[in-house]
Amino acid sequence: MLNAVRKLMCLVLLSTLGAPGLAPAVARAAERPNIVLVLVDDLEAGDLQKFPNIWNELARGGTAFDRFFTTNSWCCPSRSSILRSQYVHSHGVLTNTAPEGGFTKFYDSALERSTIGTWMKSAGYRTGLMGKYLNHYPGGAAEPTYVPQGWDEWDVPVRKLYKEYDYTLNENGVLREYGSADADYLADVLSQKANAFVSQAGGDPFFLYLAPIAPHNPSNSAARHRDAFAGVTAPRTPSFDQEDVSAEPRWLSSRERFSQKTLDGIDERYRRRLRAMLGVDDMVGSLIESLRVTGKLDNTYLFFASDNGFHLGQHRLAQGKTTPFDESIKVPLLVRGPGVQAGRVIGDMAANVDLAPTFAQLAGARLPDFVEGRSLLPLLQGQTPPAWRQNVLLEFYRPTNPSSARQTPVPSYQGMRTAGNTFVRYSTGEYQLYDLGRDPHELYNLAARVPPTVIAEFNRQLDALVACSGPTCRSADSVPPPSLVPPSSSFAPSPSVLPSLPVTPRRS
Repeated sequence: MLNAVRKLMCLVLLSTLGAPGLAPAVARAAERPNIVLVLVDDLEAGDLQKFPNIWNELARGGTAFDRFFTTNSWCCPSRSSILRSQYVHSHGVLTNTAPEGGFTKFYDSALERSTIGTWMKSAGYRTGLMGKYLNHYPGGAAEPTYVPQGWDEWDVPVRKLYKEYDYTLNENGVLREYGSADADYLADVLSQKANAFVSQAGGDPFFLYLAPIAPHNPSNSAARHRDAFAGVTAPRTPSFDQEDVSAEPRWLSSRERFSQKTLDGIDERYRRRLRAMLGVDDMVGSLIESLRVTGKLDNTYLFFASDNGFHLGQHRLAQGKTTPFDESIKVPLLVRGPGVQAGRVIGDMAANVDLAPTFAQLAGARLPDFVEGRSLLPLLQGQTPPAWRQNVLLEFYRPTNPSSARQTPVPSYQGMRTAGNTFVRYSTGEYQLYDLGRDPHELYNLAARVPPTVIAEFNRQLDALVACSGPTCRSADSVPPPSLVPPSSSFAPSPSVLPSLPVTPRRS
């Protein structure tokens, strides 16, 4: 009895710890919840109904965020932001490759000393990371057997990460080679390890960061899925092979329209991505069944998200990311768990820097002062706190590594995504500004059409975001966005600017 009372008192104390201003954590309960993050690679916020387990168990069985964004649409900067709850200008992992990015930058900057892994472990959680960690891990910075601080279970590829066959896994400091047999398919191997991890007996709660490779190029699928989605074509959205890009920055306005060969390639890439995602869907279904069989499902929060989005023909980009368009920055976030309403959609603004504070609050873990995101737990409980996030900072830094630079035509930029606008300023001096209420597909760049005072006001707010650090970010991102039309201005986009657009606002 005495031990039980001590445990409860400890949990109540832990529940008061977290980012400044956060409500007490769920850890008041006598049994703290388990937490699983399934983070896929390069999945845009598209139609998840094609994946029955993800759709039925997480989307319909949980809550979806309609406005969830990544602050940098590139793998390593985004994943660093998830691990540390910091914007890119704060953690300094600017790109996917050394010297200014990749695992090498994260490692050399000693950022691994304080991540969601160390926070959760310090709070008494059994921790595991399986799948993709950071780009080019371990590179030349560490030995192939290197395991970062904070992780009790570590199963991460060190060779042929994206092939999903013939790869090498670092399994808790021991290297193991996998071949090309059907049973070696990486998503299935990770699935088996995840099932074993969540099924372990014992009283400690667990935190699992499960990071399958799909649908990242080359989007290799399991043998059982190789004939799926035959004949399916990529969605032809209004921005697909965009007809008029004359008002866009030079990097976009100079792009040619697609040839038939390019169109065929887009459709084939789309089919490959769908097939690869079926392996993730099987993983989700198997994981939930393991939790159900062991009696842990009702006390487990499952988060499903992506590190960034992906273009499949929109805005004349046959493939790729790194842009400030919604195809790149808007990603899915599905949450299922105790007290989370099934079938609900949340429209409040949220970002990838908000994931770690959410996990920490659920666990009663202490957050360091450098954290820049905020917990999403109030939103999941049906409450929008005062001074909630009004915008998401967007940052992209063009790599100095020539091979990486060839992967994207986009110059460096800073921007902000609000509920109603996307505003971007490029290192070239060019701007983009979209009215998402009337132009949800971002077809009409208004930057040259609005009064200079509008651009100046957006710039002032963006400057505050770019300069923020730690708690000041939660002040800068809660400022209401500028009005597209100043009260003293008679400006209104004319039909020639926004032809055939609805006059009633639409959710973006």
